[in-house]
Amino acid sequence: MRPEALAVVAAASWAVSSLFSAPPAQRLGAFAFSRWRMLFASAILWALALAGGGWRDLDAAAVGLLGLSGVVGIFIGDTALFACMNRLGPRRSGVLFATHAMFSALLAWLFLGELIQGWALVGSALLVGGVMMAVLWGKREDESHGWEQTRGRLLIGVGLGLVAALCQSVATLMLKPLMATGIDAVSASAVRMSLALAAHGLLLASGWPGARVKQPLRVRDALLTFLSAAVAMALGMTLILYAMRHGQAGLVAVFSSVTPVLLLPLLWAVYRRRPAAGAWLGAALAVAGTALILARS
Repeated sequence: MRPEALAVVAAASWAVSSLFSAPPAQRLGAFAFSRWRMLFASAILWALALAGGGWRDLDAAAVGLLGLSGVVGIFIGDTALFACMNRLGPRRSGVLFATHAMFSALLAWLFLGELIQGWALVGSALLVGGVMMAVLWGKREDESHGWEQTRGRLLIGVGLGLVAALCQSVATLMLKPLMATGIDAVSASAVRMSLALAAHGLLLASGWPGARVKQPLRVRDALLTFLSAAVAMALGMTLILYAMRHGQAGLVAVFSSVTPVLLLPLLWAVYRRRPAAGAWLGAALAVAGTALILARS
């Protein structure tokens, strides 16, 4: 499968998982939810890694880099994303997180020498612009679902979303050279997840009040969190590593940013309301940008 297609499938997994994630994240709190999600994801990934045997190719240098990537991208980035979602809801947190495509393209040019140019650049601009338009104009005037409400200060929510996007970009790009060596992506994801979980454990052990669970974990919370871990982390993040192995880092990031567009029909099913016309226009631009990139690549 082409790297671009892998990135789109990863984006779809993140879109689906966001619907599983919102209710338990709000009940448990961002840190407690992330901690449980990482625990479930680590168990899934290590079971697959041990069964496949890819963990044997890991060395100390690779584990160190994967651990750093996990702390930046998962411990900090993932937790910031769900803190943002708790404040702004999945729609607005989605558009903020989509800025990781622009961060990734810039950082890939600065540090990896990868340059998106020509029609691929035009297509990327259409795709990212369409994603932004679809989410920003995707709310109908009479929309009043609880997920659309702002909890706390808006500026803090925006800052958390941008931190999550930047951490996602940095954590993924630092693994591009390592993935090019052919290291097993499932084992790499397992190491990243485990060390990020260890960082969460240290934070909880420190006694910081924000790391504590807000409400007790219920069976429904555990089920939704497990589904989110399996779909978004075990599947989605591993697919991104596979895509990074063979694809251009900036373009992989651009294609993985379509999550908010893919989320629109899912939110339609939850809200029982058709997205606004601007959402469809943005989605059309994103599709046009995707087609242009693929036609010229």
